[in-house]
Amino acid sequence: MALLRSNLTLSLQRNLRLVSPGCRYVSQTATKTVSEFEYDAPSMKTPVPGPKSKELTRQLGEIQNVGAINFFCNYEESRGNYLVDADGNRMLDLYTQISSVPLGYNHPALMKVLSSPSNLSAFVNRPALGILPPENFPEKLTESLLSVAPSGMTRVQNMACGSCSNENAFKAMFIWYKNKERGTSDPSPEETSSCMINQSPGCPDLSILSFMGAFHGRTMGKSDKCCLATTHSKIIHKLDIPSFDWPIAPFPRLKYPLEEFVQENAQEEARCLEEVEDLIVKWRQKGKPVAGIVIEPIQAEGGDNHASPDFFIKLRNIARKHGCAFHVDEVQTGGGATGKFWAHEHWGTDDPADIVSFSKKMLTGGYYQKDELQPDKGYRIFNTWMGDPSKNLFLSEVLNVIRKENLLEEVTRSGKTLLQGLYELQSQYPHLLSRARGQGTFCAIDTLDGVTRDDLLLKLRDKGVLLGGCGENSIRFRPALIFKDYHAHQFLNIFNDVLSCPSVIAASVILGYGYFLMRYHRIPRCTSSQRFRRN
Repeated sequence: MALLRSNLTLSLQRNLRLVSPGCRYVSQTATKTVSEFEYDAPSMKTPVPGPKSKELTRQLGEIQNVGAINFFCNYEESRGNYLVDADGNRMLDLYTQISSVPLGYNHPALMKVLSSPSNLSAFVNRPALGILPPENFPEKLTESLLSVAPSGMTRVQNMACGSCSNENAFKAMFIWYKNKERGTSDPSPEETSSCMINQSPGCPDLSILSFMGAFHGRTMGKSDKCCLATTHSKIIHKLDIPSFDWPIAPFPRLKYPLEEFVQENAQEEARCLEEVEDLIVKWRQKGKPVAGIVIEPIQAEGGDNHASPDFFIKLRNIARKHGCAFHVDEVQTGGGATGKFWAHEHWGTDDPADIVSFSKKMLTGGYYQKDELQPDKGYRIFNTWMGDPSKNLFLSEVLNVIRKENLLEEVTRSGKTLLQGLYELQSQYPHLLSRARGQGTFCAIDTLDGVTRDDLLLKLRDKGVLLGGCGENSIRFRPALIFKDYHAHQFLNIFNDVLSCPSVIAASVILGYGYFLMRYHRIPRCTSSQRFRRN
């Protein structure tokens, strides 16, 4: 123990030297583009949550569960990349409502959409689009969603959110698979009668293959669909909820930087692809054939896990070989955050998928599909709203701004600045940070552990930067498309200030030695219940 205390002291002294001004990483200041609708920098008045947010949380807690609420916001005062909370704290928002704000807050172009008299009807009258769409609906779909359709797709189905987009995409795959199997879209009398009591053959025992670490939604459907069965990112999403016996394949766990581990990563991807084929065969033998494969181009909620274009192209070929539909879930990656409008464009193939689902930055939900996956009967894919025409008006304007201001190029530029800064910080603080990775501004970095990650997020928030976590110990970056070099440097300087704080360094060293002791000296871990009792 004396030797351990000595090593701990030396490590603390060595790491604390990083705090001295001469050793600190400081990001350069980028030229700021003047914008009338945006603030210059964060401005903090209270810790977050402040007293007003705490009181509002108490009030809301008497009405509903508030366990997930961070703080309350003043959206009227929020501008561009900066979110203002109920206590007047102004934060640089790199999380943007879980990656769902394309142009920041109160963008003038979107405010103008609201002020146009010709648009008022779309906001006042929300139609049941599946039966009574407005007369300009085909025109508005063409201007908005179809103008950015993925390669090879000319059909789009509106939905309201990401989960219902994926659930109905699953239904489309099941319907396609059964029509293909029976050779007709007309069911047998036995199928029509058995489906009403949730029995085969009308309710077939088909499956969807998904990947460990995936997130495709939290909804639980009836006997024929269930997003939750394909979600494998957090225990809290799934606990106590019935699910299906569907195959789950391993997603590649790559080593970074990618260029230094080409052979190792190729072997890891080959291992996962082999497992995919084995699972498809195994589930067919179990009498639960795989109708479709669903995958994210970057696993977001599960930890910002990447794979190579070669992996996805080979996976697409495996789906074809086994007669499975291939569904690419772009709910979080779509809309431009990776530097291309769709993340799957980085794969460089003209036939990326049979179905591509979307939501978040697209402001509306839905999925694109190939012709053969569109059901030939009404009401097979259906709900009351089937989306919201007013969101298509906003999306059209978002797309205009993206094109006019070359925002995809801006995302690529600012993303390089952000990622390079993360590389430099992880080199300076290797005891805290590792595995920086990303495409465009869709970036992430790992921390020592989940406790360190959560502590850093809180410290950053009190310094005026709002970020989110993902996976076990990752910090994810999800800024708006108007995020520029200036904002990247602003964040990197604040992050450095937090990382160089003596309390952060000391805590990381102590946690590191704690892990060492538990692993090599058999010191028992403290359980969650024990931690709660001690606190």
